[in-house]
Amino acid sequence: MTISIAQKSQLSIIKELAYTIWPVAYGEILSKEQLDYMLDLIYNIESLEKQVDKNHVFLLVEDDNQFIGFASYELNFENSNKTKIQKLYVLPEIQGKGIGKQLINYIKQIAIDNKNLGLILNVNRFNKAKEFYLKYGFEITKEIKIDIGNDYIMDDYVMEFNFFK
Repeated sequence: MTISIAQKSQLSIIKELAYTIWPVAYGEILSKEQLDYMLDLIYNIESLEKQVDKNHVFLLVEDDNQFIGFASYELNFENSNKTKIQKLYVLPEIQGKGIGKQLINYIKQIAIDNKNLGLILNVNRFNKAKEFYLKYGFEITKEIKIDIGNDYIMDDYVMEFNFFK
């Protein structure tokens, strides 16, 4: 298994993975309409390119010549001296095998190397991934509601992992 920085030419792989993973990850949480709206909003190639231009670094996970997951992060998010994990997704059939933990560890090391003091992320309040992050050592620091347009709201927890407690 390898984790590598995705090139702009590989953004279509991230889009394809998202369209495969999201219906499973969010199918019981979001309506099909909201799911489709968010996938199109976040994962169209132009949007992904803008995210890269805004300092999101995308990672791809490959195993046996197949892409099985992706993540993205942003160093020093909003001058907080923390690295924000913007995305972290693994194919449903691969989950539970430690890939997500390896992605967090990879991002954590980059954050430490860049003198950031912790990690931060948002997770849907009803997403089972919340338990994964809690088990890793993240703590819920607040609840937020984000208007994403089209009368849809993202109902999230902000979770943080501080390197020096």
